[in-house]
Amino acid sequence: MARPIWTGTLTFGLLNVPVSLMPGERKVDLHFRMLDSRDNSPIRFERVNAETGEEVPWKDIVKAFEYDKGNYVVVDEADIKSAAPDSHESVEVETFVDASEIDVRYYEKPYILVPGKKAEKGYVLLRETLRDTGRVGIARVVIRTRQYLCAVMPQGDALVLMLLRYPQELVAPDDYKLPAGNAGDYRVTPREMEMARKLIQSMSGTWQPEEYHDEFRQRLQEIITRRIKDTGATATVDEPGHARQGDATNVVDFMSLLQKSLGENRRTPAKKTATSAVVKKAPARKAAKKAASKAPAKKAAAKKRAESKPTRKPALRKAG
Repeated sequence: MARPIWTGTLTFGLLNVPVSLMPGERKVDLHFRMLDSRDNSPIRFERVNAETGEEVPWKDIVKAFEYDKGNYVVVDEADIKSAAPDSHESVEVETFVDASEIDVRYYEKPYILVPGKKAEKGYVLLRETLRDTGRVGIARVVIRTRQYLCAVMPQGDALVLMLLRYPQELVAPDDYKLPAGNAGDYRVTPREMEMARKLIQSMSGTWQPEEYHDEFRQRLQEIITRRIKDTGATATVDEPGHARQGDATNVVDFMSLLQKSLGENRRTPAKKTATSAVVKKAPARKAAKKAASKAPAKKAAAKKRAESKPTRKPALRKAG
């Protein structure tokens, strides 16, 4: 049974709708383990120190950013938490835009917003208003420790939360050498254009996603199933279930909240983070700590190399 990512609120203006953020995609990739072909034992990957070759326990592992070749600045959990937004259980709609204005390249990953008990009215109010106006809500949401830009949009009976990419994550088409200009500039004739139009029309249909299947995965699954049967074993596949809706007991006067929101023309302000402060302070503080901790290791490595060098024996003189 699927579990909520978190349970919180969907906010726009002064209205708060209790919701649960549920997964909107299902991973169906087949995962493989690597084995030793000599005895089919699983291969274990160890975390080792690059200089000493010794295994490092999880408690001694820290996160670091390599700002230059071989130079690192350590970022601890306190730094990461200070950069994270305060709001972890809300979808804060900041503005509403026409759905057609969003380039499809911005869409990244879907989630489903499920209303809590007694929160259906506010949920349906937003869903149907978005559908009637052709708009989507642009919001921010925190999933685990990272803040994302997202779009809240109606889809059938659901409100879908679609994670959006930030502009800096997209590669501009201008970065590549593309054929600019008109068809005539590339000797494409009107006859060829007409033939292409007729071909597209003859192949046109309606979008029916259920007709498309991952044939590679299906064939590979059949091979795996046969191998399992050949060994006399059985395999089961867990079917995902549905999570239980969250509770909400408050009764909301939507008309008064809507009127007040319109009167204030309220938009949720974009929240500032402490990211810039962390970036400025972290290098000086952590670089000194890193240099101090690395000195003994370098000294030990130098000593080890010196001891491993063979000593030269003096050449023997021939007796005259």
